[in-house]
Amino acid sequence: MSDMGHNGGPPLEEPHEWGAGPVGKYFDWKHAHREAFEVPYEIALMRARRAAALGLTYEEYTLELMERGRFLQASDTERIMQIKLKRPVEW
Repeated sequence: MSDMGHNGGPPLEEPHEWGAGPVGKYFDWKHAHREAFEVPYEIALMRARRAAALGLTYEEYTLELMERGRFLQASDTERIMQIKLKRPVEW
């Protein structure tokens, strides 16, 4: 439940979730990101299985597909390792 008078929008204190740029860009990118991941169930399932077989997350696999325009293969060991090294450190 939000505070009285609060519209549920992002916080106005620094740092903003959307960074230093204009707020409109943040929402444009968020919308584009959401649309990029809206695919038919069968395609999402296929990507999830392929990602798991390579040791990647669904998001990592899909972002690589969108950025490079090709499906990663098991032989792409160097690129897969680069992707895994970008993951945040877990404590």
